[in-house]
Formats: sequence, C-alpha cells, structure tokens
Amino acid sequence: MGTGTIIQGSAEERKNIPVYRGFIRYFPDAIVEVTKRSVEGNGQHHPDKDIFWDKSKSSDELDALMRHLIEGDWAAVSWRALAHLQRECDKKKRDI
Repeated sequence: MGTGTIIQGSAEERKNIPVYRGFIRYFPDAIVEVTKRSVEGNGQHHPDKDIFWDKSKSSDELDALMRHLIEGDWAAVSWRALAHLQRECDKKKRDI
C-alpha cells in the first residue's frame, strides 16, 4: 500500500465514514471470528511468520466463498467476501 491516508477526501468527508461506529461496533464478535480465521490461515501457510495476507496463495475468493457457504463456515465465507472486496478496492486504486 502506498503512502497517505486510506480514507480519502477532506476532513469533513473522512468524518462521515465512522469506521468504529459503522462497522467495528456493529460486528465485534464476527470480527473476532474472521480474525481467528486469518490466524488459522496464516498458521497453515506461514507458521514461522507473523500474521500477514499472502495474496499469492489463493485468489479464487468467489469459488472458495461458495465452498465455505455450502459447508456453513460463516467465518470463512466472511473472510473470503472481505478478501474479494479488498481485491476490488485494490483494482480501483490502481485504475486511478
């Protein structure tokens, strides 16, 4: 990720994106479950390293999401949905 703020816009525009009140506070338990999934995946792929998303390991988010959905693994579904959304955001940033 480059330098600068992740949330773009003026100070007033940034204040209208209440990350804590609009996301963290809504879903604290779900965020913990997705975080556990991140730790589990990191242990599977890089047990000797601190947690990080190795984007080269898997890029089939939508297929994996559907497999997890069929299995009823909601934390994995959520992780894959967020991963797909992040990749889409990354594409938009590159296109700017």
